Amino acid sequence: MTKILIIDDDEKLARLVQLFLQQQGYEVHVASSGLQGLQLAYDLHPDLVVLDIMMPGMDGWMVCSRLRDVSEVPIIMLTAKDGERNIVEGLESGADDYVVKPFSMAELLARIRALLRRVTQDSRVEEMKVFDNGELVINFSKREVIVRGKTVSLTPTEFELLSCLVKNEGRVLPHKVLLRQVWGDEYVGETQYLKLYIRYLRQKIERDASNPEYILTEWGVGYRFEGG
Repeated sequence: MTKILIIDDDEKLARLVQLFLQQQGYEVHVASSGLQGLQLAYDLHPDLVVLDIMMPGMDGWMVCSRLRDVSEVPIIMLTAKDGERNIVEGLESGADDYVVKPFSMAELLARIRALLRRVTQDSRVEEMKVFDNGELVINFSKREVIVRGKTVSLTPTEFELLSCLVKNEGRVLPHKVLLRQVWGDEYVGETQYLKLYIRYLRQKIERDASNPEYILTEWGVGYRFEGG
């Protein structure tokens, strides 16, 4: 049975989420503090963690960072409605996804299921030689991109950026993460540079660059690739 650990000092909310997820067939454990959450994570080895950001003492960012030191467990962070900075910081500290409070149980369940599916796919990502959804084909070893039957020429930087997005399909990648992985640490502040290259890519692979289907913007956070 899939094990989920909820770390949230709002015990009423945590209990409601626990009961709902148990009804969906998950084994669910609850921790009411960051420290207790870390201890349970080490003992239980959960398949997924739902982690609140704003907790007294050890906050969600610190818990996430500590978990990432020892585990690749998928982490969904819970953040306030206007917490754009929280979202960015959470993703940069190693979280895989986020849900904004207040949220519906259906939304949380959808995020959990999607993330668990993605983890299964990620276990095969090193074996990925070709991405092919019928319209967009990317041969990673040949560095070849075919869009709706036509070969598209990409610069080395454009190809690296596209590869990074595709290999993290469905995951929101913050600006700094993309800049660091594609260009290097010295570029982490160059968000305008990234936006320019995203525009170049969209012009080459999207049907309508102004209404993209593949490379989606998460406003104030980063970008997400959806292969369809």
